[in-house]
Amino acid sequence: MAEHGLRKWIITFTIITASLLELIDTTIVNVALPQIMGNLGATLEDAGWLVTGYAVANVIILPMSGWLGDRFGRKNYFLASIILFTIASILCGNATSLPELIAFRVLQGLAGGGLLSTAQAILVETWPKEELGMATALFGLGAVVGPTVGPTIGGYITDHFNWPWIFYVNVPVGALAAFFVSTFVKESPRYAKGQPVDWWGILLLAIGVGSLQIVLEKGESEDWFATPYISVLTVATVLAAISFIWRELSTDHPVVNFKILKYRSFTVGIFSSFALGFALYGSVFIFPVFCQNLLGFSAQQTGELLFPGGLATICMMPFVGVMLKKGVPAQYMATLGFILFFVFSWMLHNSTLESGTGDFFWPLIIRGIGMSVLFVPLITLALQDLKGKDIGQGTGLNNMMRQLGGSFGIAILTTIIHIKSGVNRNILLENINPYNPAYQQRLQGLIGTFTSKGYSITDAQQMAYRAMEGTITRQTMLVTYNDVYLLVGVFVLCCVPLVFLQKFKKNVVVPADAH
Repeated sequence: MAEHGLRKWIITFTIITASLLELIDTTIVNVALPQIMGNLGATLEDAGWLVTGYAVANVIILPMSGWLGDRFGRKNYFLASIILFTIASILCGNATSLPELIAFRVLQGLAGGGLLSTAQAILVETWPKEELGMATALFGLGAVVGPTVGPTIGGYITDHFNWPWIFYVNVPVGALAAFFVSTFVKESPRYAKGQPVDWWGILLLAIGVGSLQIVLEKGESEDWFATPYISVLTVATVLAAISFIWRELSTDHPVVNFKILKYRSFTVGIFSSFALGFALYGSVFIFPVFCQNLLGFSAQQTGELLFPGGLATICMMPFVGVMLKKGVPAQYMATLGFILFFVFSWMLHNSTLESGTGDFFWPLIIRGIGMSVLFVPLITLALQDLKGKDIGQGTGLNNMMRQLGGSFGIAILTTIIHIKSGVNRNILLENINPYNPAYQQRLQGLIGTFTSKGYSITDAQQMAYRAMEGTITRQTMLVTYNDVYLLVGVFVLCCVPLVFLQKFKKNVVVPADAH
């Protein structure tokens, strides 16, 4: 039964707050990795498992979330997820070794998947159907803003405190959210209570999705199939996926109900969600690396650059909910969002080594607006035909596809950066020869500058060659990042036809979703 008045807003605030815990934690750790490495004596490769372990656990639990909520009750499952996430945060902050920290991050990821998946179903039950558009717009802020402000918060905490505080900040928020959930949220029916547990389905899902996530997270750094364990996990992914699909289609009580794929809008919609994840997480991944590694910005500066775009998203989300409620076709709004995201990519495609913080303000504002008019319409189109128990299953699969889209996006873009940097470097080196007047003029100018500062001719020549090498490297990476920005923009434009394969509906009930 829908809630009204203050109780409705307390539940909504609690759900959004609890979900933001998980969403922020997907990116807050990234900027603290150097400090964690120094404190625990870990290599970058080993510390990377802090991110990978969290993502693997998260993506495994997402498709199971609908079944878990039906079996134990959404309120109980949501409350348990909050408590477990808070306890895992304390354990992460108190970890004294890297293996401990990785294990507790996995526990965090398992709890975090439950936070997101159950929150959306509770929101559907809390708001009247005629107001769900606004509710979803408010809730959608977390999915777009969370990964954006995560680096800002992480950068500030890392610069001013010790790394354990990126975990300890979750404790008071988690405790408050647990209190409000236990006090105000009503229990839902346990649809799956008493049904047999699909243990084979759970095992195959964990193997298949977990292996795929590890391959995507570690593939590029491990030189893909040149590393034996990546090849083994790839085979495990394929075999487990085939077995899992066969198992779920043949059992009477599947942990993931693939029969909802009979709805065309949902089937097309999960591919749109995949594209959204690719664009959202891919761009969030590229931009900080570009700013910090190439332009020399600090982690906090980079995080602060992303904040105005997040603010634009916050301002636009309610407007999107109102427009959907008035009957504006979700296809048109999603198309506008894809176009705005292309404009953002095109503007960053024209960046230079002299680009400053002011040059990124408007591109990131455009991105923020674009994400706001993409997120809710794409969810609406994907889930518009689902009802009852199918909504929980559908949102879980939709969440997983968006998460996998982000993982594929980061893996693909990282590989492209690696390949393109080699190609672009070779192109630039073609102009580095004694017969190029521009090169000779630049080289002699550098030698003259160093000799005028008192260095010998031999030292000045060596320093000039090193300076030229640095220039070539920076120019190579600039061209490479610009190419990748353009590639992301073109990919997003190519996804526009997908939304027009879904049926047009006026005044649809907007389902809640996140991540």
